[in-house]
Amino acid sequence: MTVAQPATEQYKVFEINLTGTSQGNPYEDVVLSASFFNALTGEKMTVNGFYRGQGRYSIRFMPAAIGEWSYVTHANDSTLDGVSGSFVCVLARGNNHGRVMLATDVQRGTVLVTGEEENLSYRFSYEDGTPYQPYGTTCYAWTNQSEDVQEETLKTLAQAPFNKIRMCVFPKFYDFNTADPEMFAYEGSMEQGFDHRRFHEPFFENLDHRIAQLDALGIEADIILLHPYDKPEWGFSDMGADDDMFYLSYIARRYAAYKNVWWSFANEYDLMPQKSKEDWRRYARVVMANDPYNHLRSIHNCRILFDYNESWITHCSIQRIDVTRTTECVSDWRKQFHKPVIVDEPGYEGDIYWGWGNLTAQEETRRFWEGVLRGGYVTHGEVYIDKGEQLWWAHGGKLHGESPSRIGFLRSIMAEAPADVVPIRETPYASEDYWDVTVMTSGEDWRLFYFGFNASLYRDMVLPENGEYTVDVIDTWNMTIDRLPGTYHGKAHVDLGRKQYMAVRICKVA
Repeated sequence: MTVAQPATEQYKVFEINLTGTSQGNPYEDVVLSASFFNALTGEKMTVNGFYRGQGRYSIRFMPAAIGEWSYVTHANDSTLDGVSGSFVCVLARGNNHGRVMLATDVQRGTVLVTGEEENLSYRFSYEDGTPYQPYGTTCYAWTNQSEDVQEETLKTLAQAPFNKIRMCVFPKFYDFNTADPEMFAYEGSMEQGFDHRRFHEPFFENLDHRIAQLDALGIEADIILLHPYDKPEWGFSDMGADDDMFYLSYIARRYAAYKNVWWSFANEYDLMPQKSKEDWRRYARVVMANDPYNHLRSIHNCRILFDYNESWITHCSIQRIDVTRTTECVSDWRKQFHKPVIVDEPGYEGDIYWGWGNLTAQEETRRFWEGVLRGGYVTHGEVYIDKGEQLWWAHGGKLHGESPSRIGFLRSIMAEAPADVVPIRETPYASEDYWDVTVMTSGEDWRLFYFGFNASLYRDMVLPENGEYTVDVIDTWNMTIDRLPGTYHGKAHVDLGRKQYMAVRICKVA
C-alpha cells in the first residue's frame, strides 16, 4: 500500500499512523520501524515506531533535509509491514531553527581560526547555525497537574524570558508537592499496582500536546526521565533495570522526533543508589539506540557530581554543591569537563525553609550574571509558599518573583554580545586589572564587567590606547543602561554610585 502525504516543514514531526493487531501485548510483541530515503540528498534513516493502544501504531520522523522523502515500514505484524509512501519536506520558516545541538557538531567540517574550536566546545547552536543560549526554568511536575494549571503555566511561559524548561515525566512526591496526579504513565492503579509493560495513552497524548506547545513558544523541553521523589504506591523510581530500559526505549521512540527535546537521565541521580553508574550508561545506550537525531543528553546531581567527561554526555547539568560558591564554580567545571556547563540548580528564589529555596531575587539574579559571564548557563526556579498552594518549581502556574524580568534583561544584553565572547581569564587579555571582577571579552573590542554584591563608589576602567570606546553603566537590578558622554581611550572614570549589582560594558567604536 502506498500513501501520499502533505508537505512537512523542515525539522517538524512527520507522523505515520497505522492500524494493526491489539492481541497479546503489542508494546512488547510488535516490532515496528520505517526506512526513510531522500532522493535529493541520498540520505537514509531508520526510525523505530511505537504502540499507542487499541490497535493503533505510530512512527514519528523529523526530516532535516528538504526535498522528497519516501518511506517503507517493516514489522513482524503483516498488517503493518510494507506500507510505503512519500512526502515533501519544505524549508523551515520563522523561528524554526531545528534542534539545539553542540556548536562543535553544527560547525563540524567548517574551517575554524585558531582557538575558535575550543571556544565552540562550550556553546550550543541550533541546527541551522543560529546561536542558542539557554535561559531555563524549572517546573518539575507541571504536566502532572490539572488541565487548568497546565494552561496557566503555558500562558506564564509565553510572557517569561525562558527558552528551556526542566520537567519530569513521572509525578513528584516531595515537600509542598504530595498530591496524586489525575493520570499515570502506566495502565493500572495505586491500589492494584501498575503494569510497567503497558503505557497509558491519554497520559502520553497530553505529554505530546504539551511538548508541542512548548516548541511553538520556542522553549526546549529538558525531559527528566527518572528521579528519586517517589512514593510506594507509585513505585516508578525503583522499577528495576529491565523495566527502566523498556520505558526509556518507549520514550525515545515516541519523542525523539520533536526538535525541542533534550534528555536528562536523572534529577539527583545520586539519591537513587539502587542504580549503578553502569546502569546509567546502559540507559544512555538504550535512548541513543532509539534516538536517530542525537538529542542533547546529560544527568543531574544532588551532592556528588557525575563524571561529565563520559562520552555519552553532551553537556554538564549541575546542581551547586557548595553553600557559598555556586555559579562561581562554572570556571572550574569548564576546565574540568571541556563541555557546555549549565548550572541547572543554583538555588531558587523563594521563602521556604530549605536553603536551596529561599534566595532573594537579587541573589538569584546575581548567580545568573556570575555564571553567564564565566562562560556557563544558569537555570531559574521559584518556591514561594506564601503565594498559594502552587509552587512554580513543582507545579507551574504563575510566577511571583522579581528575578525573571532581570534574567530577561541579562538575556537581551548577551544577545547583543559578539559571537566570540569568552571569559577574560581564558584569554591572553587577562591582566591584574581584572583580578577582582568577572569579565567577558571579545578581544579588545568588547568587554562586559560584573561587580556583583560589591558596592564601589567608582572604578577607573583601564582601556586600550589604540582605539576609542563607548562606556555603558548597567544597573542589573533596576535594568537601566546609561552611556557616558563621549568616547574614551586609555582610562575611563566610571561612577558606580556605591550600588550593588552593577555592570560596565565597553565597546570599541573606532
